Amino acid sequence: MDTASTADLPLPTPDGGWPGSVLAVQANYYWVQLDQLSPSDPSEGLSEGPTDGRGRSDSLAGGAAGTPRLLCTRRAKLKKLGQRVMVGDRVLVTEPDWVGGRGAIAAVLPRRNCLERPPIANVDQVIVVFALKEPDLDSLQLTRFLVLIEHSGLALRVVLSKSDLAGAAERQGWCDRLRQWGYPCHCLSSQTGEGVLALLSELQGRTSVLAGPSGVGKSSLINALIPAADLRVGAVSGKLARGRHTTRHVELLQLPQGGLLADTPGFNQPDLTCFPAELATCFPEIRQRLQRETCQFTDCLHDEEPDCGVRGDWERYAHYRVLLAEAIAYQNQISQQATPDARLKLRMGQAGQPHYEPRLAQKRYRRPSRRTQQQALEALYQDLDS
Repeated sequence: MDTASTADLPLPTPDGGWPGSVLAVQANYYWVQLDQLSPSDPSEGLSEGPTDGRGRSDSLAGGAAGTPRLLCTRRAKLKKLGQRVMVGDRVLVTEPDWVGGRGAIAAVLPRRNCLERPPIANVDQVIVVFALKEPDLDSLQLTRFLVLIEHSGLALRVVLSKSDLAGAAERQGWCDRLRQWGYPCHCLSSQTGEGVLALLSELQGRTSVLAGPSGVGKSSLINALIPAADLRVGAVSGKLARGRHTTRHVELLQLPQGGLLADTPGFNQPDLTCFPAELATCFPEIRQRLQRETCQFTDCLHDEEPDCGVRGDWERYAHYRVLLAEAIAYQNQISQQATPDARLKLRMGQAGQPHYEPRLAQKRYRRPSRRTQQQALEALYQDLDS
């Protein structure tokens, strides 16, 4: 690859780093799309960078076409601080090798939001994808995903895939049920193309992430939305009636009409990580009832308390009680854990200015004192003399 002139390269920030966005994480390496900061066009004389091993370098283009894309590592200081780098993070890259397409992530900029599962940051909306058939739609499993996204505070949409495998009455029945829950739904089929263009219009100009169990057709949906992606798809296991994992890592892909879409690995049983007092806010039905009714106790968990305005004959109340028991168990588990030590320690600089340094928590990094070394030598001499 020809080396670009200095005027053609992106300009670093005053902090000495090149800002960019993390588009994919594979093992200990990060694909970072750098921003276009130079008034001149950096694409002249620059390669678009190495491919991701499947020849799909174009699918990793998160910014303007031709902006540099680097395969980066994480600086050792970030590892000591325990700073995790996630897909969607805004980062500063140092030590760029424009010829080899390599760099190092030196800092992670503040996040607008983040999800732990799937692990991604700075998203605008989450598209919860469930299949109507193969595998059959489970209302409790769907509720777990909805509660997970509701707890994060992100906007969400529900997509029911594989609509070509279900009858019109079944499709309409699920749509009516979801509307009663408080979620408008969108039926589509990646095989026939039904509903794909309507979903595409809702994704334009936004960073969206697909979330759902394995085998519901997330990769097939992305192939329909982004034909150039050419993601691998798999069939549902006939023995277990469960999808096989075909996506192994989170990756941001460029939509043809603008915007980013994240493909994520499927998971069938999302962990509940909210406390009992927070769980009620994750159900639209409870929020609507609390606007009309009141409970006798301000800290009511809507379980067995008297004069509760939430308990009643609504479909997902049984699911709420199942998740409430799990939230209580989670709270008990957290309360029994010891408080971890701070990862930073306050130090005073030569000019008297305070600053923080990483705390070396593991003893193998600490040097033994001279007294300890002397005692060890004396003990060794005594053993030899004896």
